[in-house]
Amino acid sequence: MSNARDQVQRLLALVPYLRENDGARVDDVAKEFGVRPKQIIADLKVLWFCGLPGAQMGDLIEIDIEAAEGDGVIHINNADYLARPLRLAAAEALALLTALRTLREVTAGSDRDAVDRAIAKLERAAGEAAAASEGAAAHVHVEPAAPEIAEIVNRGLATKRRLHLTYDVPSRDETTERDVDPMRLVVSEGRTYLEAWCRLAEDVRLFRLDRIAAVKLLDLPSEPPPEATPRDLSNGMFQPSEYDLLATLRLAPPARWVAEYYPNESVEEGPENSLIVKLRVADTAWLQRLVLRLGGAATVLDPEDLTTQIAATARDALSAYDD
Repeated sequence: MSNARDQVQRLLALVPYLRENDGARVDDVAKEFGVRPKQIIADLKVLWFCGLPGAQMGDLIEIDIEAAEGDGVIHINNADYLARPLRLAAAEALALLTALRTLREVTAGSDRDAVDRAIAKLERAAGEAAAASEGAAAHVHVEPAAPEIAEIVNRGLATKRRLHLTYDVPSRDETTERDVDPMRLVVSEGRTYLEAWCRLAEDVRLFRLDRIAAVKLLDLPSEPPPEATPRDLSNGMFQPSEYDLLATLRLAPPARWVAEYYPNESVEEGPENSLIVKLRVADTAWLQRLVLRLGGAATVLDPEDLTTQIAATARDALSAYDD
């Protein structure tokens, strides 16, 4: 099924394609554009009535289809003004180049070479739009993993083999050993994650590649169980649950960005241009690190025991400097 908007976009690409591929078969053109041969025939019938404003019948685009519908070949004339393919807009070029550069960070070997070639082709095709996107793309940062780690992880995915991870868990200040069945690589908020069935936790887990201290490719097949389904990350990496701790923070002006960056339950204006924010927290250690990192610009109002714990951690850190 093709709507009017899809058809217009296809027609604008179809004319330069047919001029570059004179005598192309209807079936081949349909495959190239991802539609049925009947749709290409319908598109061509529309082109018969297209031309520049004020053009007479003899100046309109001419289409000649020889032989049968599927096996027929197509010739096009009177379409010099549409000979050039559409160029990408700056926003479109930025989106595609950013996606490819992100993909480059999670590939290795010949796959990375293929991505590099695609980036080079897109930059040439995008022209000025690609150059305009360079400045904006410079602000898009993807945390890279060690090349040797990425190489082995990619091999595990490609060959469907189990991996043994030595993984750092900063929230518990420990390093764990575990076997995982790799499922896919995902990029979220500038970081690359391996999604896998963890045989230690017996559940699907996300492992940051830059926190994998070591990885070994095992001579065992990767066999995630039927219940191992990929997570829906369309709403971000952290998706709060009603069972998570509800914390209340007061954010001074330098920390107001937290309310926009992290999912929250409510935001209210507080005294002295501050914000009172309620948010769900699955890991209290994460919240402690956030508050300490903000250096006094954020205060936990509730729960009280968490406020006491953060204050004690801050005092211990200060006393270390005194020692």
